[in-house]
This record gives sequence, C-alpha cells and structure tokens, in this order.
Amino acid sequence: MGRKYRFHDNSNLYFVTFTVVDWIDVFIRQEYVDIIYDSLKYCQKEKGLDLYAYCIMTNHIHLIIGTENGVLSDIVRDFKSFTSRHIRKAIENSTIESRKSWMLKTMKDFGIKNGRNKDFQFWQQHNHPIELDTNEFLDQRLNYIHQNPVKAGFVENEEDWINSSAAGDYYQIRKGQVEVIIIE
Repeated sequence: MGRKYRFHDNSNLYFVTFTVVDWIDVFIRQEYVDIIYDSLKYCQKEKGLDLYAYCIMTNHIHLIIGTENGVLSDIVRDFKSFTSRHIRKAIENSTIESRKSWMLKTMKDFGIKNGRNKDFQFWQQHNHPIELDTNEFLDQRLNYIHQNPVKAGFVENEEDWINSSAAGDYYQIRKGQVEVIIIE
C-alpha cells in the first residue's frame, strides 16, 4: 500500500470507505447492517474509536473516524476482520438469504485470488484513509457521506436515509443507531 493511503497521525480525523467485494449489495438486509452497528459500538467502547459520521450504503460504508487513545490502523483492521467473519456466518446460517450460494461463491473466489486471505474475502483489500487536515476538506467529506444515498437515488433528502448519521445525529430527527461526535 502506498504511503499516501495510510494513517499517518492518530490525532487527526480520517475519511475511510469499506467496500464489499464485487460491490455485492449485502447491506440490504438489516441483520447484516446490525453486525456493522454492533462492531462500531464495540470499537468505540473497547478500542478507542471516535466516530464522527457514517453512512452504510447497500454495498459499502463511509466513515469519518479518529482516536485519542488507540491506533487507527489496528482499529480498522480489527473492525474489518470481525465484521467479515460475522457477516459470513450470518450469510451461511441464513434461512431467508436467496442469494446465499452466489454471495458465498463470489467471496470465496475473491479470497482464493488474494494471497492475503486463506479462502474468503468480504471487504475489498484497501480502505484508502484520507486525512482530513483542513476544515474545508472535513466539511466536504461530511457532506459527501450524507449526500451519498441522495446521489444514488435512494432518498430525496439525506436525513431520510436510515443507516446514516445525518438523521439521527446531525438533524436530530430520530435517535441514531450508534453515537457520533458531532462535527461543528
């Protein structure tokens, strides 16, 4: 991985994206989304993750994150590893997942092709952390995250997307699924 895409300074905030291999629409089922929420909460409580914004789309996740007492690269590694294993188990054990065989085969094929994995890959390898070193850049990424479901045509207003920090935290329309630190 190039030097440009690393967590250089744990005292700064970063924009990260985690994308499911082959852009599989995994997060159309709440069961899989809940694994993401549970893992974010765990990382906040146990690993020192500071979460400033999020948006869970159907096949990828955007976050603005930081930490005061952890190592971001370790937190991200653990988050991706945990969610990958648990979502895989949820797919395997699902009695209602009509795409189960196709999804598992696709993830297995990606895992076999990638020398870093044994037999399975859920997330694409890179998350390209981008340091948010100016207020302008931070505001631009925050807007990008919250506008993502609007630009994708899923909702008319950013606050209408349920799996985002927009409605629950920034607009305070309803209680958010996970606590965030508001960027002002």
